[in-house]
Amino acid sequence: MSGQPDTLAEARWTSERNDNRMQGLVLQLTRGGFLLLLWVFIWSVLRILRTDIYAPTGQLMANRGLNLRSIRPAKTNRRQMQYLLVTEGALAGTRITLGTQPILIGRADDSTLVLTDDYSSTRHARLSPRGSDWYVEDLGSTNGTYLDREKVTTALRVPQGTPVRIGKTVIELRS
Repeated sequence: MSGQPDTLAEARWTSERNDNRMQGLVLQLTRGGFLLLLWVFIWSVLRILRTDIYAPTGQLMANRGLNLRSIRPAKTNRRQMQYLLVTEGALAGTRITLGTQPILIGRADDSTLVLTDDYSSTRHARLSPRGSDWYVEDLGSTNGTYLDREKVTTALRVPQGTPVRIGKTVIELRS
C-alpha cells in the first residue's frame, strides 16, 4: 500500500479518471469564461446606449474645457456672411446662415441641424463662434466627429471649405 497502482489495469483506470477530471475542469473554466465575456459585452452595449441617450446638452460648454468668457460673438460682416452647407448625406444642399449662436448638430428635435443619419448621435456635435472663427467639438458621440480626416477630440478651428463628417453627413463652412 505505497500509493502505487498494483497492476497495469489499475494504472490505466487511474490515468483515465484523472483525464476525465481534467476535461471537466477545462469545460467548467470554458463555460465561466464564456459567461464572463457575455457579461462584458452586455455591459459595454448598455454603457454605449447610456452615453448616447444621456449625451450632454448644448448648455455644458464649461464642462467640456471651454471658457465661456473667452467666447465672443462672431462679428458679422454684411459683405461676407458665413453659412454652413451640407455637401453629402440625406440633407445635401441644406444651407444654414451662421450668426452669433452655436449650432447644435444631431438627431434630437431641438438641434439646429437635425440629422436623420443612423450613424449620428442625439447630441452629436456643436459649432461655436470664437471671434471671427468657428470651432467644432464632439459632444461624446458614439461614432465620432471628423474634421477633414482627423477625429475631433477637443474643440478644433474649422477652416472654410474643410469637410466636417458626422456619420454619413458632411458639412462645410463657406462664405
